[in-house]
Amino acid sequence: MPKKQGDDNEDARMTLLTDELLARARAGDDKAFNELAEPHLRELKVHCYRMLGSLHDAEDAVQDTLLAAWQGLQAFEGRASLRTWLYRIATNQCLNLRRSASRRQAKEWNIPGAQPPAPSRLGEVPWLEPYPDALVDYAAPLGPEARFEQSESISIAFVTALQLLPPRQLAVLILRDVLGFHASEVADMLESTVESVTSALKRARTSLRDRLPRNADDSPPTPTSSSEAITVAKFVNAYEAGDISALVSLLTDDVFMSMPPMPLEYEGRERVSAFCALLFRSGRTFDLLPTRANGQPAFGLYTRSSDGTKRGTGLIAITLAGDRIRAMTRFENTVFPWFDLPESLPEQ
Repeated sequence: MPKKQGDDNEDARMTLLTDELLARARAGDDKAFNELAEPHLRELKVHCYRMLGSLHDAEDAVQDTLLAAWQGLQAFEGRASLRTWLYRIATNQCLNLRRSASRRQAKEWNIPGAQPPAPSRLGEVPWLEPYPDALVDYAAPLGPEARFEQSESISIAFVTALQLLPPRQLAVLILRDVLGFHASEVADMLESTVESVTSALKRARTSLRDRLPRNADDSPPTPTSSSEAITVAKFVNAYEAGDISALVSLLTDDVFMSMPPMPLEYEGRERVSAFCALLFRSGRTFDLLPTRANGQPAFGLYTRSSDGTKRGTGLIAITLAGDRIRAMTRFENTVFPWFDLPESLPEQ
């Protein structure tokens, strides 16, 4: 659709405003700098989360990015947009974090009164954390070369697969295929060459494709749609009732379950159902409080005690495939504040 005269006038006004704020910020006005940076903060945090797999680390990376941008503002020449410049700083901050030795370690099994069945394998991404939908800017602008939808590129499976890529391949794939920056822009951000970026992107795509097999026949329903709500209601009813048969009937044959920061991973209906049966047999009963994480239905898990209290013990996110559940990911209750979930529910 062609731009209207009013659009051109608005663009010119915004350019003048940005130039004025930039001049004030370079003169030491921190409020002007905050005005420049604030419109980009939500998407920058999501970008850092994709790079790092941890909301905690992403928040630190964004703060480091703002500090570096403020300190280096005099060096910003305006050859690229301010947004692109901030992405350059944020990407390199994340690469530095990924190279550090301070990544979170896996935790031991810590559910008392129950011993887990043998896992299918041990996961390689114990630091993975969920990302609240309320913090995702699904309207963030994407470049013309983006290959993934915003919702797909924030999913737990996608973010987990990203963490297994070498750092530079990870950065290139996100900048090119998720955000849609041109190869020349990415080369400039990473102080590399277009040829190197193209080569890294090819390798990253191959690795990601191997970890994310696509099947159009079992794509997830539209978020918050009636079809999603039906499956979610069945899941909640089965889980709260401790009805293992009803829960198993909702699972795909290749269902996958993980529990970061515990590395135990279970694959296949038989292994996942055995694990869930263990939880239900241990005498625990649950109440589920709905929320959303990584574009997926999620729930605060509250364990009912004999004295009537309901204490929050974890958060579980489910990945849907059609009208069934393809994956379940359980996180610790330390993530509750990010989702505005209470520590406990009132007695009934």
